[in-house]
Amino acid sequence: MSEADRDRGPDRDPEGVAWDRLAGLLPGPAAGAVRDCRLTGEQEAGLRLLVDGLLEHGVALDGTTRAELSVLTESWGEREALAGPLAQVAEAPAAGAPAQVRVRVLDEDTAAAGTRERADGLVLVPWLVCTRCDEVLSRVHRREPWGLSFLAEGYVIGARARTRTWDEAPAAYEQLLNVCPL
Repeated sequence: MSEADRDRGPDRDPEGVAWDRLAGLLPGPAAGAVRDCRLTGEQEAGLRLLVDGLLEHGVALDGTTRAELSVLTESWGEREALAGPLAQVAEAPAAGAPAQVRVRVLDEDTAAAGTRERADGLVLVPWLVCTRCDEVLSRVHRREPWGLSFLAEGYVIGARARTRTWDEAPAAYEQLLNVCPL
């Protein structure tokens, strides 16, 4: 990384803010390595370093932080590869005020049990749930001859939102955070 990149400070776009906050959970050198990966366009490697660092340093995550990291891994095509290691990261109590929206990643068994096929042939796979209002963000997959498509076609929230599909995980996640009426 160049001195100019190092001196410019943290990213200000929403994804950059998330990267900076998540990297900040690690000790200095490990956090720097994760940030360097983002700055050099090696996001996939950075996500692996981040998850490995969380495990190595015994950092615990609350459900909402774990969900945010899951969204980031989904955005970079690493969710499936990192879901197992991410599930091994210790659980922490939720931070913030009691009124804060809490989101958690559904475990594989719960997601599989809630999977359903829509009339249009697309398959909804539950992924994240708001623990206050029980709204679920699902990944939308196409059924292929070998099973479900690897990459999601889109994302929906709850049964009522079948007509609204988001193309990108971060936008759907942001809507999940905003949809909770409680």
